[in-house]
Amino acid sequence: MKRSGWVVVLALVAGLVVPVPASAAARSPGECAASLDCTAAEIDRMAMAERLEFLRLVQSGPAAALGAPDRWRNIEGVLAFFRDRGLGAPGTWTSHVDAAILEGIERGVALALGRSTDGFGNPGSARWADYLTRLHRGELTVRNVHDRAWSEAEQASTEHGVAVAEQVHGLRPTAVERRFFLFSEFYRWALRNRPVVLDMLLLYGVLLDPLIVLRRVPFVDWLTDVRESAPSRKGSEMAYAYAQLDPVNGAFSTVDLLFAYIPELFDEFQTTR
Repeated sequence: MKRSGWVVVLALVAGLVVPVPASAAARSPGECAASLDCTAAEIDRMAMAERLEFLRLVQSGPAAALGAPDRWRNIEGVLAFFRDRGLGAPGTWTSHVDAAILEGIERGVALALGRSTDGFGNPGSARWADYLTRLHRGELTVRNVHDRAWSEAEQASTEHGVAVAEQVHGLRPTAVERRFFLFSEFYRWALRNRPVVLDMLLLYGVLLDPLIVLRRVPFVDWLTDVRESAPSRKGSEMAYAYAQLDPVNGAFSTVDLLFAYIPELFDEFQTTR
């Protein structure tokens, strides 16, 4: 055998016996929740069931020290929906966006705890850190102030995830993914604009269901409660069904989305309250 051939053989043998660096091995949800330093790329490789476990462990573990043991239950509802429907497989547009959202939460907790100063390039990290710091100090007791801070943090992570999916990985959402995404945008908008939502329900609620006008405050409280998984789970089921049918085709407005989504969500609210 020629010398060059032996070099190739030895290189292959060395590759078999040299241990793989620990950083290259996939980390479990528990390891990621404990270290708070798993990247979006690592989270992207997780199945939705693992991401749900990861988020729950972050809340019950490090985030609990900041008074946030239940502040992402609404995201739990979405992850559970993805898990049960087999959506958001690793490497897809939805998966990359979702991974960035979870990375922002994770790094925000790490920053707020003083365990790191690195946000991993995710703009949501600093936003979540600020939210958690204010929450821990008791500065977010007013509902619309709390909800706006929460929504702005998730919005920053979400937009970063979209940029990663589209600009780094060259992906574009499918038609169904795009329409489903509209519901998440509507949800975050509702959190940032609670007074506007209440005014719109007062104005248009009678056209949907007269009871909505009477119960609009507790309904919006329920719909936008980040500590509840049921509204986001129901909203995801409903939005995905609508996305497959393409009822919001072409131009749309906030009022269009209000008329499309609110009646079914209000029915769900009525069954639980």
